[in-house]
Amino acid sequence: MHHFCTYFDSHYLLRGLALYRSLKQHCPSFKLWVLCMDRACYDTLVQLKLPEVHLIALENLEAGDEKLLSAKKNRTLIEYYFTCTPSLPLFILNRHPEVDQITYMDADLFFFNSPIPLYDEIGVHSIAIIEHRFSPNLRNSAKKNGIYNVGWLAFKRNEQALACLQWWRERCIEWCYDRVEEGRFADQKYLDTWPDRFPGVVVLRHKGANLAPWNVANYKIREDRGRVLVDEQSLIFFHFHGLKRVNAWLYNHNLALYRAKLSASVLRSIYAPYIASLLNVSRELLSLFPQAPPDSSIRSRPMESASLEKIPPLQRIARSLSGQLHLCREILARNYLVVINGRVL
Repeated sequence: MHHFCTYFDSHYLLRGLALYRSLKQHCPSFKLWVLCMDRACYDTLVQLKLPEVHLIALENLEAGDEKLLSAKKNRTLIEYYFTCTPSLPLFILNRHPEVDQITYMDADLFFFNSPIPLYDEIGVHSIAIIEHRFSPNLRNSAKKNGIYNVGWLAFKRNEQALACLQWWRERCIEWCYDRVEEGRFADQKYLDTWPDRFPGVVVLRHKGANLAPWNVANYKIREDRGRVLVDEQSLIFFHFHGLKRVNAWLYNHNLALYRAKLSASVLRSIYAPYIASLLNVSRELLSLFPQAPPDSSIRSRPMESASLEKIPPLQRIARSLSGQLHLCREILARNYLVVINGRVL
């Protein structure tokens, strides 16, 4: 039995449910603890009654936690969400003795294969982290965003892991802002010191773990007999950071922010299945709850990108390319995903 936890609000509900479905497909024995960051998210999930899902209302996490509530007063909503990250796995370990290991995941992850190889790699270690593995054209990003990514972390129930979580929680309560300052950045750059600060930390090396826009350019992505391969290893999960729904038929994959190109293989084998899952979840929610909230607004974990190119709005592109349909198609393919009749073109 594997225990996972994540958090999201109603704006990220579709992604959270897509993550859950991918776990059900590729991890037959698991429990997923979901911290619901608003009441609409909690009420919807209560009505869905999903097997293997255990809900935590935000007020339950906050109850009696004066330090966390004090931090809530001096940061933005998204900064408060990041402040809560270490408190969630610690909350579960402190209250549920049956959980011998908890894995935290960002809600915009999606599994393509079993996570078992990651737990085999963890072995006897207490804490597992994954590097960003920035592509060469983003080599300076680690100085701003940190060496390691918070998107997937595992903690065993032992002295070393609990000490790490407690230390991380205290740091995030002290300072957790969406900016780079004095070697800190949100909840993420604190991880830089873990391998030296805490015993029992393992840095996972599997190439198929936490494939993401900032590192996909490092690898050859191909399909082989129904599997997606990252070089020679199976893709386990992809981190869909930055994917934005523009409207009902258009998604911005935002790979240009990371100077990466969307190859036909990445589009067909990674982005298309994820968007199809989001669309399926959306249709089912709308059939059950006609007023279900859209997947929008609250953005995912930040990546400091002030120096990166910004993509001009699609409308501006269209006006400036009047009559140049072939060039417009090229720009669409470079920056956007078009969905027609439920299929990604």
